[in-house]
Amino acid sequence: MSVDSKTGFSFSECLSHILKQAWPILISQWAGIAFAVMDSMMLGHFSPDSLQAMALATSIFLTVNIGLMGVVHALIPICAQLLGANKKEEIGRFWGQGLWLSFTLSLLGGLILLFPEIWLSMSGDVPAHVRHEVAIYLRIIFIALPASLMFRAIYALCTAVQKPKLVMQINLFSIALKALLNWLLIFGQFGLPALGSAGASTSTAIVSWLMFFAGLWILFHNPFYRQFNLTLGRPQRKYLAEILKLGIPMGGSYLVEVSAFTFMALLAAREGTFVSGGHQVLSNMTAILYMMPLSLGIATSSLAARAVGSRNFRFAHQIATSGLFLSLIGAGLSITIVLLGKPLIIQAYTSDAQVAVVAGALLTIVPLLHFSDAMQCMISYILRAYKIATIPFLLQTVLLLGLGLAGGWYFGFGNGIGFLRPLNHILTPGAPVGVSSLWIMCSLSLLICAIFLHIWYWKVIYAKRKSW
Repeated sequence: MSVDSKTGFSFSECLSHILKQAWPILISQWAGIAFAVMDSMMLGHFSPDSLQAMALATSIFLTVNIGLMGVVHALIPICAQLLGANKKEEIGRFWGQGLWLSFTLSLLGGLILLFPEIWLSMSGDVPAHVRHEVAIYLRIIFIALPASLMFRAIYALCTAVQKPKLVMQINLFSIALKALLNWLLIFGQFGLPALGSAGASTSTAIVSWLMFFAGLWILFHNPFYRQFNLTLGRPQRKYLAEILKLGIPMGGSYLVEVSAFTFMALLAAREGTFVSGGHQVLSNMTAILYMMPLSLGIATSSLAARAVGSRNFRFAHQIATSGLFLSLIGAGLSITIVLLGKPLIIQAYTSDAQVAVVAGALLTIVPLLHFSDAMQCMISYILRAYKIATIPFLLQTVLLLGLGLAGGWYFGFGNGIGFLRPLNHILTPGAPVGVSSLWIMCSLSLLICAIFLHIWYWKVIYAKRKSW
């Protein structure tokens, strides 16, 4: 099936093409999130205090890392459209400029990691020793940030040119190495000191740099990538400006999404260590489940952007609707697995009975939460294929931060406390009112966001029909 074809394509062909690109991306995404999952599981069995410290520190790190990563991911639709237009050497130039941008952003944006008290000021009475663990974690993880972002430039290139297996292979190897280093450094094996959360961040830093160097080595030794004439060169305003034009609203969207969850974790800490631990279980599960619509969205966006670059808008729309269908099916499967496997999931995350009770209550909201998240994720990526990123950013800002986070605080900790009690009993039965209200308002804001983004996409398609 040729992306440049001007004829129609069957529904099954579109599904097959997306799945072919999506499954390596999905494995890569799961491998990436496995770092946080392994940290949560191992520290959950190490001590509740270390789990809380990791939950707070990881939330802060992911806010910075994912926000900056969104800027770098602008390379995906840019390079995919260039591939569709057969401008291969331009892809190499944009990639080099993206590498410069990644390194610069990591140094500037990462500085905020060194001031954890700014973030923890809203978490209430967090014990001093937990605050100390958070500060140490973030100082160590700061070293990992440049490697993490520059690896994302490699990831963006491989995804844009429909060669995602390279990143998948590196990520799979990194899981094994991360698990080994975690075991050694968290629990203090073979005479090493038991570092707890500091051991988790140290292992992340080591693995992140090894992943980046492995990616570089493969790019410059794989004959396929020679056609793009990959070069670092000097920073050039023309290319950097184009990446930032799309990357800033994309990064803003990423930042808004992850910030909502970050501040939810910080607010949940007000209700104590056990609530914070239970919240972290649902937060981790949400991140794992999100990887499926995210992977389908990236694959769909990359293929649609290539079609847009070749001016084949009909094919781009066929790919988009196929991706939406797959995302809906995937969401249904994910929700079913979580509901059936809830006891095993909780057991894997914690051996503390009080944390398990909170986690079990919160996991009940997964059907509404994940369906809404999957739909808004997919349509956001489809719009980015057309280099439309500002509208999703604005909608997500107003709804996720305004209605979701601010509303969750108001009904969970502010003057409206108790107002959502009927929904609390249905969606999160038995969960503390604060953390329950946060997750309910987050779910509703994601659902409304998905509806508005779908309306905007059909507005775009109506305008593009004239070019069919």
